[in-house]
Amino acid sequence: MNIIQKEIILGNGETVVLETGKLAKQADGAVLLRQGKTMLLATVVSAKEPKEGTDFMPLQIEYKEKFAASGRFPGGFMKREARPSDYEILIARLVDRALRPLFPDDFHAETFVTVNLISADKNVKPDALAGLAASAALAVSDIPFGGPISEVRVGRVDGQLIINPTFEESEKTDLDIIVAATYDNIMMVEGEMKEVSEADMLEALRFAHEEIKKHCKVQMELTELTGKTVKRTYCHEVNDEELRTLVRAATYDKVYAVAKSQKPKHERSDAFEAIMNEFLETIPEEEREAKKPLVARYYHAVEKEAMRRMILDEGIRLDGRTTTEIRPIWCEVDYLPAAHGSAIFTRGETQSLTTVTMGTKLDEKQVDEVLIQGSEKFVLHYNFPPFSTGEARPSRGISRREIGHGNLAFRALKGMVPTGEENPYAIRVVSDILESNGSSSMATVCAGTLALMDAGVQLRKPVSGIAMGLISESGKFAILSDILGDEDHLGDMDFKVTGTADGITATQMDIKVDGLSYEVLAKALAQAKEGRLHILGKITETLPAPRPDYKPHTPRIVQISIPKEFIGAVIGTGGKVIQEIQSVTGTTIVIEEVDNKGVVDVFGENRDAIDAALNWINKIIEVPEVGKIYQGKVVSIVAFGAFVEILPGKEGLLHISEVDWKRLENLDGILAEGDEIEVKLIEVDQKTGKLRLSRKVLLEKPEGYEERPPREPRHDGERRNGDRGRGYGDRDRDRNRRR
Repeated sequence: MNIIQKEIILGNGETVVLETGKLAKQADGAVLLRQGKTMLLATVVSAKEPKEGTDFMPLQIEYKEKFAASGRFPGGFMKREARPSDYEILIARLVDRALRPLFPDDFHAETFVTVNLISADKNVKPDALAGLAASAALAVSDIPFGGPISEVRVGRVDGQLIINPTFEESEKTDLDIIVAATYDNIMMVEGEMKEVSEADMLEALRFAHEEIKKHCKVQMELTELTGKTVKRTYCHEVNDEELRTLVRAATYDKVYAVAKSQKPKHERSDAFEAIMNEFLETIPEEEREAKKPLVARYYHAVEKEAMRRMILDEGIRLDGRTTTEIRPIWCEVDYLPAAHGSAIFTRGETQSLTTVTMGTKLDEKQVDEVLIQGSEKFVLHYNFPPFSTGEARPSRGISRREIGHGNLAFRALKGMVPTGEENPYAIRVVSDILESNGSSSMATVCAGTLALMDAGVQLRKPVSGIAMGLISESGKFAILSDILGDEDHLGDMDFKVTGTADGITATQMDIKVDGLSYEVLAKALAQAKEGRLHILGKITETLPAPRPDYKPHTPRIVQISIPKEFIGAVIGTGGKVIQEIQSVTGTTIVIEEVDNKGVVDVFGENRDAIDAALNWINKIIEVPEVGKIYQGKVVSIVAFGAFVEILPGKEGLLHISEVDWKRLENLDGILAEGDEIEVKLIEVDQKTGKLRLSRKVLLEKPEGYEERPPREPRHDGERRNGDRGRGYGDRDRDRNRRR
């Protein structure tokens, strides 16, 4: 074996080892990445020839975490890894967005990149290393690729930027982003922040890029050592330069005219298609079908050139707006009367209908990943049905795009949703995109803010979001606010920013052009802030602040704290007590131990049901108080009195002498099991905790009543006739004597 290793010293002092030549040698490229106990195996395989008719690169990237990596069994009935989790999909998307733009445009072979977590250190986040591992596998292959790249996570703790923070450090960060870059250019950014400034974000990008340069340099050295500096030759496109010239000459002016016409999205698309079809009619019929794919490719390039030149040369956009102008916005809240909260947010031809549902702790999302376990109290789901873009196709499950867009909106809002005692609810936000022409994820953020406020959730601050674009060519550039779908597709940058009036909460950036300077990024961030604040103004015009209370039909949660030692009493043996409370009162009760105390959530449809459950629980945890009068229930009759339950699970002895002022021989006809009576607690035995009750002290003393003299004290060994020293343990003896 020819095993080759290279080391990278990370900015946090940790060592990353890249190794090739030992594992997965039949793949086109394979690299084992190791940091501490964490090991990632990245492989890449590319077909030698493309499938017939393929005019794009079919790239598939998978990130998979093996449960055995941390010594755990997978959950579920099958007890094996199955379809990827949302987390694995999100990490695969981060790697994909960094790698995809760097493959040659004319390379169309199916290519598969797989990164497997095969060993896991419980304090190392492997997701930040996946991009580096994937790029290193490409670096030691013969697959043509414009890298290398690397990805790093940047966190900020106490004002200090750090590379690849641990799980423990991540709990303290106010900035958490993953940055991907080549040696020369930033390619991708995604992450969340706690209202940081644009300047702070730029500083984090610079910090990340300096670290990434070291990783790229080591990969270049690895390529040299493996002898993979010369990549495979391929020919995946056949071009007809004469036809390319004809297409441009015949269609450019027409395309430019349609682009300037400011037609709506579908009318514009139809007009563009008509121009191409008109050109196809000029081709002899016997050649038309064969040349149609080439015409479509060349015509697409004409559309792209015309629209970019129109923006750069004339400052005109497809819908007639200026580069900084935001499309018309209208909003509406409380649109769905039965939902706990709802809102419509419409910006131009993009529309989100968003709902909020309030639930209990039982509704929280359970997280069971290889290294992450727990629950999510706040979740956001994003749906993008085909009809939103006028497509006639079926909807088959949730796409990776939907998971990614939903995660971005989730990150944007979650820092503003109250937690802990401020908000006992589990909250689910669902954004259904009804129309789409540019940045439906940002529409989700805006609609989510409105729906949460409409539901009465006391958001710390409202959040808005905007998608920015960039057109750059020959030293000229234009930054576009609130981009359309076509501007995203044909532009050089897709840059989404969300935040409050005081700072950025989340961002996602994909850069498709080399040499983008930090000055351009700074201008884009400043322009994004202006647009974000404009949209925020439209949101607060519709609903200035969260509603002061939840909707009347929203189930209520009341949260109380109880001493830790009473948790078991409220639950009862096998859950008997808590189940009875829920069944009788019609509520849902959840108990958990937090900070050495019991936190009880009582969830009910109406206040009376909640009050009944709370009253029951309070009686369970109540400590009996001497001198207090209780409404008790007779649970058993014995020869020397009765046992009365004065609080749930708490019984006291009502001695026969304490039932009435007159002397009683027995309780026949006076008390029976199930009777409810008022009693007073007159004594708590300090040693045993047993309770002595009295009923007679609550009755009026008969006129002329004389107290009997107290008994004379007994001498040791002396016992009076009939005095058997009755107590709780003497019930059976009394019963036998009566027989």
